[in-house]
Amino acid sequence: MSKDSPSLVSVNINDVTSNAGCLGLMGFGLTTVLLNIHNAGFFPLNTMIVGMGIFMGAFAQIIAGIMEWKKNNTFGTTAFTSYGFFWLSLVFIWLMPATGTVEAPTGGAMSAYFFMWGLFTLVMFIGTLKANRALQVVFFTLALLFFLLSAEKAGIEIGAFLGYEGIFCGLSAVYTALAQVLNEMYGKVVWPIGPVGGGEH
Repeated sequence: MSKDSPSLVSVNINDVTSNAGCLGLMGFGLTTVLLNIHNAGFFPLNTMIVGMGIFMGAFAQIIAGIMEWKKNNTFGTTAFTSYGFFWLSLVFIWLMPATGTVEAPTGGAMSAYFFMWGLFTLVMFIGTLKANRALQVVFFTLALLFFLLSAEKAGIEIGAFLGYEGIFCGLSAVYTALAQVLNEMYGKVVWPIGPVGGGEH
């Protein structure tokens, strides 16, 4: 290269943006708890659940997924954007039949729907084995929840256990989100998440 040719300079950018995983986990956790209080039989499906599904379940997680993309976190991007659009698709499934333009899905169709989400979550759970124990609990119980939902839609009687398992799953996500917030704020472990191999997300 001649002295007149432009030189190539490598620049490393230090990302100092915040941990978007806390927002994503909180959006997922709060909405999952409220939906599964319904699944446990405490109140019917209503606009509170639909509103939380759209704004916290969907929008908050999609925003978190985009932020994780900026941080080069493939796992976080895939998880949060996927589950964000899961909530949008679920609300769509609930509401669109009322318009008269499409039919409501059969039990078999919904069983397949939840089974595929369970399969996706089970593979994502494998990814958490390199992260932390708290996240492992979230994804394992979520995979179980999807498979239970699939079985119920296929006609297998499960009862209120489905809802209680979902409540536990949602609360585990809320715990994981708040633990990361508090641990960062205090600069020490306030609520343990059990890091594995140095992973935090």
